[in-house]
Amino acid sequence: MRPALAAVVMLALAPLAAPAARAQVADLVDHTAFRVCADPANLPLSSQDSTGFENRIADLFAAKLGVPVQYTWFPQVIGFVRQTLGAGKCDVVIGFAQGDELVLNTNHYYTSTHVLVVRADGDLTGVDHLSDPALKGRKIGVVAGAPPATHVARLGLMKDAKPYDLMTDRRVENPAGDMLHDVETGATDAALMWGPIAGPLAKDNPKLKVIPLLRETTTPRLFFRITMGVRPGEDVWKRELNSMIRRNQGEIDAILRDAGVPLVDDYGKQLKPVAP
Repeated sequence: MRPALAAVVMLALAPLAAPAARAQVADLVDHTAFRVCADPANLPLSSQDSTGFENRIADLFAAKLGVPVQYTWFPQVIGFVRQTLGAGKCDVVIGFAQGDELVLNTNHYYTSTHVLVVRADGDLTGVDHLSDPALKGRKIGVVAGAPPATHVARLGLMKDAKPYDLMTDRRVENPAGDMLHDVETGATDAALMWGPIAGPLAKDNPKLKVIPLLRETTTPRLFFRITMGVRPGEDVWKRELNSMIRRNQGEIDAILRDAGVPLVDDYGKQLKPVAP
Protein backbone atom coordinates (compact mmCIF):
# COMPACT_ATOMS: atom_id res chain seq x y z
CA MET A 1 0.00 0.00 0.00
CA ARG A 2 6.42 -1.13 -6.86
CA PRO A 3 7.10 1.91 -8.65
CA ALA A 4 6.40 1.88 -12.35
CA LEU A 5 9.35 0.90 -14.54
CA ALA A 6 9.51 4.41 -15.98
CA ALA A 7 9.86 5.88 -12.51
CA VAL A 8 12.65 3.46 -11.65
CA VAL A 9 14.55 4.34 -14.83
CA MET A 10 14.07 8.05 -14.17
CA LEU A 11 15.51 7.70 -10.69
CA ALA A 12 18.46 5.69 -11.97
CA LEU A 13 19.32 8.34 -14.56
CA ALA A 14 18.70 11.33 -12.30
CA PRO A 15 22.36 11.88 -11.34
CA LEU A 16 23.32 12.01 -15.03
CA ALA A 17 20.59 14.27 -16.34
CA ALA A 18 19.10 15.80 -13.23
CA PRO A 19 17.95 19.24 -14.45
CA ALA A 20 16.21 18.02 -17.61
CA ALA A 21 14.71 14.97 -15.93
CA ARG A 22 13.34 16.98 -13.02
CA ALA A 23 11.80 19.49 -15.40
CA GLN A 24 10.08 16.73 -17.33
CA VAL A 25 8.73 15.16 -14.15
CA ALA A 26 7.50 18.50 -12.79
CA ASP A 27 5.65 19.15 -16.05
CA LEU A 28 3.44 16.12 -15.38
CA VAL A 29 1.69 17.91 -12.50
CA ASP A 30 -1.48 19.65 -13.65
CA HIS A 31 -1.94 22.96 -11.82
CA THR A 32 -5.41 23.61 -13.24
CA ALA A 33 -6.94 20.83 -11.12
CA PHE A 34 -6.10 18.80 -8.03
CA ARG A 35 -5.80 15.43 -9.77
CA VAL A 36 -6.36 12.56 -7.34
CA CYS A 37 -5.85 8.83 -7.87
CA ALA A 38 -8.46 6.94 -5.82
CA ASP A 39 -10.44 3.76 -5.40
CA PRO A 40 -14.10 4.36 -6.34
CA ALA A 41 -15.44 1.86 -3.76
CA ASN A 42 -13.16 2.03 -0.74
CA LEU A 43 -15.35 3.49 1.98
CA PRO A 44 -14.77 4.89 4.50
CA LEU A 45 -11.59 6.18 2.79
CA SER A 46 -12.74 7.04 -0.73
CA SER A 47 -15.75 6.58 -2.94
CA GLN A 48 -17.00 7.79 -6.29
CA ASP A 49 -19.76 9.78 -4.56
CA SER A 50 -17.06 11.67 -2.61
CA THR A 51 -18.33 10.63 0.85
CA GLY A 52 -15.03 9.14 2.08
CA PHE A 53 -12.78 11.05 4.46
CA GLU A 54 -9.98 11.06 1.87
CA ASN A 55 -12.44 12.72 -0.52
CA ARG A 56 -13.01 15.42 2.09
CA ILE A 57 -9.26 15.96 2.48
CA ALA A 58 -8.94 16.22 -1.31
CA ASP A 59 -11.74 18.80 -1.30
CA LEU A 60 -9.89 20.77 1.39
CA PHE A 61 -6.63 20.83 -0.56
CA ALA A 62 -8.34 21.73 -3.82
CA ALA A 63 -10.12 24.61 -2.10
CA LYS A 64 -6.83 25.89 -0.68
CA LEU A 65 -5.27 25.70 -4.15
CA GLY A 66 -8.30 27.35 -5.76
CA VAL A 67 -8.82 24.55 -8.30
CA PRO A 68 -11.39 21.74 -8.74
CA VAL A 69 -10.80 18.14 -7.74
CA GLN A 70 -10.39 15.75 -10.66
CA TYR A 71 -10.38 11.99 -10.02
CA THR A 72 -8.89 9.02 -11.80
CA TRP A 73 -10.73 5.99 -10.43
CA PHE A 74 -9.12 2.57 -10.20
CA PRO A 75 -9.54 -0.31 -7.70
CA GLN A 76 -6.74 -0.23 -5.12
CA VAL A 77 -5.36 -3.65 -5.98
CA ILE A 78 -2.06 -4.75 -7.55
CA GLY A 79 -1.31 -2.32 -10.39
CA PHE A 80 -3.12 0.65 -8.84
CA VAL A 81 -0.11 3.01 -8.80
CA ARG A 82 1.19 1.85 -12.19
CA GLN A 83 -2.19 2.39 -13.85
CA THR A 84 -2.88 5.79 -12.26
CA LEU A 85 -0.06 7.85 -10.76
CA GLY A 86 2.66 6.11 -12.74
CA ALA A 87 0.74 6.59 -15.98
CA GLY A 88 0.48 10.35 -15.40
CA LYS A 89 -3.32 10.27 -15.17
CA CYS A 90 -3.33 11.95 -11.74
CA ASP A 91 -0.87 13.67 -9.42
CA VAL A 92 -1.47 12.47 -5.86
CA VAL A 93 -2.69 9.51 -3.85
CA ILE A 94 -4.26 10.84 -0.66
CA GLY A 95 -3.35 7.95 1.65
CA PHE A 96 -0.04 6.03 1.59
CA ALA A 97 1.94 4.48 4.43
CA GLN A 98 5.20 6.29 5.12
CA GLY A 99 8.18 4.49 3.59
CA ASP A 100 6.21 2.73 0.87
CA GLU A 101 8.53 2.42 -2.12
CA LEU A 102 5.76 2.68 -4.69
CA VAL A 103 5.65 6.46 -4.39
CA LEU A 104 7.52 9.50 -3.15
CA ASN A 105 5.98 10.21 0.25
CA THR A 106 5.05 13.61 1.58
CA ASN A 107 5.34 14.30 5.29
CA HIS A 108 2.77 12.29 7.19
CA TYR A 109 -0.51 14.02 8.00
CA TYR A 110 -1.80 11.51 10.52
CA THR A 111 -0.78 8.42 12.45
CA SER A 112 -3.19 5.63 13.27
CA THR A 113 -3.09 2.06 14.49
CA HIS A 114 -4.81 -1.27 14.17
CA VAL A 115 -7.76 -1.86 16.46
CA LEU A 116 -9.64 -4.68 18.09
CA VAL A 117 -13.37 -4.58 17.40
CA VAL A 118 -15.63 -6.40 19.87
CA ARG A 119 -19.29 -6.44 20.81
CA ALA A 120 -20.09 -3.59 23.17
CA ASP A 121 -22.13 -5.90 25.43
CA GLY A 122 -19.58 -8.73 25.38
CA ASP A 123 -16.87 -9.84 27.79
CA LEU A 124 -13.91 -8.60 25.70
CA THR A 125 -14.47 -4.87 26.10
CA GLY A 126 -11.58 -4.60 28.58
CA VAL A 127 -9.01 -6.21 26.26
CA ASP A 128 -6.41 -3.74 25.00
CA HIS A 129 -3.50 -5.99 24.00
CA LEU A 130 -3.29 -9.18 21.98
CA SER A 131 -1.54 -11.25 24.63
CA ASP A 132 -4.53 -10.91 26.95
CA PRO A 133 -5.54 -14.44 28.08
CA ALA A 134 -9.18 -13.54 27.39
CA LEU A 135 -8.48 -13.95 23.66
CA LYS A 136 -7.39 -17.58 23.99
CA GLY A 137 -9.79 -19.89 22.19
CA ARG A 138 -11.77 -16.98 20.71
CA LYS A 139 -12.64 -16.76 17.04
CA ILE A 140 -10.89 -13.63 15.81
CA GLY A 141 -11.31 -12.12 12.36
CA VAL A 142 -7.95 -11.17 10.89
CA VAL A 143 -6.81 -9.76 7.55
CA ALA A 144 -4.56 -12.24 5.77
CA GLY A 145 -1.02 -10.86 5.49
CA ALA A 146 -1.67 -7.79 7.65
CA PRO A 147 0.65 -7.02 10.61
CA PRO A 148 -1.81 -8.25 13.28
CA ALA A 149 -1.85 -11.68 11.63
CA THR A 150 1.81 -12.16 12.62
CA HIS A 151 0.97 -11.41 16.25
CA VAL A 152 -2.02 -13.75 16.13
CA ALA A 153 0.15 -16.56 14.80
CA ARG A 154 2.92 -15.99 17.34
CA LEU A 155 0.44 -16.01 20.22
CA GLY A 156 -1.09 -19.30 19.08
CA LEU A 157 -4.43 -17.74 18.18
CA MET A 158 -4.43 -18.54 14.48
CA LYS A 159 -6.05 -21.97 14.81
CA ASP A 160 -9.26 -20.27 15.92
CA ALA A 161 -8.98 -17.26 13.62
CA LYS A 162 -11.10 -16.46 10.57
CA PRO A 163 -9.04 -14.92 7.72
CA TYR A 164 -10.36 -12.22 5.37
CA ASP A 165 -8.80 -10.87 2.17
CA LEU A 166 -8.96 -7.07 1.80
CA MET A 167 -7.05 -6.97 -1.51
CA THR A 168 -10.22 -7.36 -3.54
CA ASP A 169 -12.28 -5.26 -5.90
CA ARG A 170 -14.54 -3.58 -3.37
CA ARG A 171 -17.00 -2.64 -6.07
CA VAL A 172 -18.25 -6.23 -5.82
CA GLU A 173 -17.05 -7.32 -2.35
CA ASN A 174 -17.14 -5.73 1.09
CA PRO A 175 -14.68 -7.61 3.33
CA ALA A 176 -14.42 -4.88 5.99
CA GLY A 177 -18.19 -4.76 6.28
CA ASP A 178 -18.24 -8.56 6.48
CA MET A 179 -15.73 -8.52 9.35
CA LEU A 180 -17.82 -6.08 11.37
CA HIS A 181 -21.05 -7.92 10.58
CA ASP A 182 -19.53 -11.18 11.79
CA VAL A 183 -18.59 -9.59 15.13
CA GLU A 184 -22.02 -8.03 15.53
CA THR A 185 -23.85 -11.29 14.81
CA GLY A 186 -21.53 -13.48 16.89
CA ALA A 187 -20.01 -15.36 13.95
CA THR A 188 -16.68 -14.14 15.36
CA ASP A 189 -15.79 -12.89 18.82
CA ALA A 190 -13.58 -10.02 17.66
CA ALA A 191 -11.93 -8.54 14.59
CA LEU A 192 -8.46 -7.09 14.09
CA MET A 193 -8.66 -4.24 11.59
CA TRP A 194 -6.89 -1.10 10.44
CA GLY A 195 -8.27 1.74 12.57
CA PRO A 196 -9.07 4.19 9.73
CA ILE A 197 -11.32 1.51 8.25
CA ALA A 198 -12.92 0.07 11.38
CA GLY A 199 -13.34 3.33 13.30
CA PRO A 200 -15.51 5.15 10.76
CA LEU A 201 -17.51 2.04 9.81
CA ALA A 202 -18.32 1.25 13.46
CA LYS A 203 -18.68 4.86 14.59
CA ASP A 204 -22.47 4.92 14.62
CA ASN A 205 -23.00 1.29 15.60
CA PRO A 206 -23.74 1.06 19.35
CA LYS A 207 -23.36 -2.71 19.24
CA LEU A 208 -19.63 -2.49 18.52
CA LYS A 209 -16.66 -1.18 20.48
CA VAL A 210 -13.41 -0.16 18.77
CA ILE A 211 -10.26 -0.54 20.91
CA PRO A 212 -7.00 1.02 19.59
CA LEU A 213 -4.05 -1.32 20.14
CA LEU A 214 -1.42 0.86 21.83
CA ARG A 215 0.36 -1.64 24.08
CA GLU A 216 2.00 -4.01 21.62
CA THR A 217 5.79 -4.07 22.12
CA THR A 218 6.85 -6.76 19.65
CA THR A 219 7.22 -6.53 15.89
CA PRO A 220 5.67 -5.95 13.48
CA ARG A 221 4.39 -2.61 14.67
CA LEU A 222 0.67 -1.99 14.39
CA PHE A 223 0.74 1.79 13.90
CA PHE A 224 1.58 3.61 10.68
CA ARG A 225 2.19 7.21 9.64
CA ILE A 226 0.06 8.08 6.64
CA THR A 227 1.29 10.38 3.90
CA MET A 228 0.26 11.48 0.46
CA GLY A 229 2.03 9.84 -2.45
CA VAL A 230 3.43 11.55 -5.57
CA ARG A 231 5.63 10.36 -8.43
CA PRO A 232 9.32 9.78 -7.63
CA GLY A 233 11.28 12.88 -8.66
CA GLU A 234 8.44 15.36 -8.08
CA ASP A 235 10.18 17.07 -5.18
CA VAL A 236 8.75 20.53 -5.85
CA TRP A 237 5.20 19.16 -5.79
CA LYS A 238 5.99 17.17 -2.65
CA ARG A 239 7.25 20.29 -0.89
CA GLU A 240 4.13 22.20 -1.89
CA LEU A 241 1.95 19.47 -0.40
CA ASN A 242 4.13 19.36 2.72
CA SER A 243 3.56 23.07 3.21
CA MET A 244 -0.19 22.64 2.81
CA ILE A 245 -0.24 19.78 5.31
CA ARG A 246 1.62 21.88 7.86
CA ARG A 247 -0.60 24.93 7.41
CA ASN A 248 -3.86 22.97 7.49
CA GLN A 249 -3.13 20.24 10.05
CA GLY A 250 -5.94 21.40 12.34
CA GLU A 251 -8.54 21.13 9.59
CA ILE A 252 -7.17 17.74 8.50
CA ASP A 253 -7.41 16.44 12.08
CA ALA A 254 -10.98 17.72 12.33
CA ILE A 255 -11.99 15.81 9.19
CA LEU A 256 -10.38 12.62 10.47
CA ARG A 257 -11.88 12.86 13.95
CA ASP A 258 -15.32 13.61 12.53
CA ALA A 259 -15.03 10.49 10.37
CA GLY A 260 -14.13 8.34 13.38
CA VAL A 261 -10.46 7.69 12.57
CA PRO A 262 -8.47 6.84 15.73
CA LEU A 263 -5.56 9.29 15.78
CA VAL A 264 -2.46 8.38 17.79
CA ASP A 265 0.86 10.06 18.48
CA ASP A 266 3.75 9.55 16.06
CA TYR A 267 5.03 6.55 18.04
CA GLY A 268 1.71 4.72 18.45
CA LYS A 269 1.83 4.93 22.23
CA GLN A 270 -1.22 7.03 23.05
CA LEU A 271 -4.21 8.71 21.47
CA LYS A 272 -3.42 12.09 19.95
CA PRO A 273 -4.82 14.86 22.14
CA VAL A 274 -7.25 17.31 20.63
CA ALA A 275 -5.50 20.61 19.92
CA PRO A 276 -6.84 23.55 21.95
